[in-house]
Amino acid sequence: MSAPPNQAPAPNPVPTPLRPELPRSPGPRNATRAQRLGLVFGLLAAAFFALWFFAAILTPFVLAVCIAYFLDPVADRMARIGIPRWLGAGILIAGLLTLALIALLLLYPLLISQIGVLLARLPSYVTRIGTMLQDALAAAEERMQPMVLDPRLKDLAVSQLGSILVWLGTSATRLIGGGYALFNVFTFAVVTPIVGFYLLRDWPRIMARLETWLPRRNAAVLRQLAHDTDRVLSAWLRGQLICCALLAVYYALALSAVGLELGLLVGLLAGMFTFIPYVGSMTGMATAVLLAIGQFGSWRDVAMVAAVFLTGQIVEGYIIYPRLLGGRVELHAVWVIFALFAGGVAFGFLGVLLAVPIAAAIGVLARYWLRRYLESPLYLDPPRTGG
Repeated sequence: MSAPPNQAPAPNPVPTPLRPELPRSPGPRNATRAQRLGLVFGLLAAAFFALWFFAAILTPFVLAVCIAYFLDPVADRMARIGIPRWLGAGILIAGLLTLALIALLLLYPLLISQIGVLLARLPSYVTRIGTMLQDALAAAEERMQPMVLDPRLKDLAVSQLGSILVWLGTSATRLIGGGYALFNVFTFAVVTPIVGFYLLRDWPRIMARLETWLPRRNAAVLRQLAHDTDRVLSAWLRGQLICCALLAVYYALALSAVGLELGLLVGLLAGMFTFIPYVGSMTGMATAVLLAIGQFGSWRDVAMVAAVFLTGQIVEGYIIYPRLLGGRVELHAVWVIFALFAGGVAFGFLGVLLAVPIAAAIGVLARYWLRRYLESPLYLDPPRTGG
């Protein structure tokens, strides 16, 4: 049947182009062992490179992180009683700045005056120490007859002891009198409080965001390791800071009470360096005894100064540490000493700030892998008996 003569034939329909299909998702894949190791070592390498490359400017930021970490429990308590987090963070940072300013205004002039006394009395101290040491060596020589001490040995001991005292005096002068050169006052007084405020205000959100970035396969294990590290680190850090503050006040007051002219300076420094187990207190005691010999020239007064430090060690070991820390601290003293010295050698003051947190994390990881090893066939596999 043909189409009507007046009707045009219908045009052929133009085929519409098909939309290209998107490639299908390959679906979930398991990460290989090489990928996991690459992620771990890549993050470690990036962190070490950043630490090395930005070491000159990282100190105030790391100090701000330490302040926020230290004050976070207090800010949490303030938030629970209805104080907004931003207001609580501002109050805590302002209070810390106020305490630091009061300490600076009160203690810095006293410390500068103590440095002046040290520089003025240092020659007489060295002379008196040399005299007392020569007398002690002469008495020892009389008791050790027929053995006779070489006179050159006596002269060497006297000169070396005087050199040690001179070095201690000049080091204290550079540390306190040259504090503006050691610490950039503007940076620490302005940048650290501002960064500390923002970190303290946003600390819960920062921790929650970091938790969402954990690989889901190992999230539970990593969360537990982070919790253990926080428990060990917070116990050590907060307990150690309180202990240092108490001992600094005790040493400063007790040494001043027994009449040591530089008791305030030595006591504060000895308390501050107590965070290095044994090393700080022993160094403070040796310095105080040398200064007492130079000032008093009497073994009775020297014994009183030594008794101040021995009493402080007893109070620290049997009262302060058991009550503040108990058995919560799992950082061995030798491990802490090594970490502090290694961090100081590698990165200076920044390394000292980072030493204990890194040591705590390594200790937690080591205990975790030790537990894994003790539960693994590497340890439990019974020995083969031949047959």
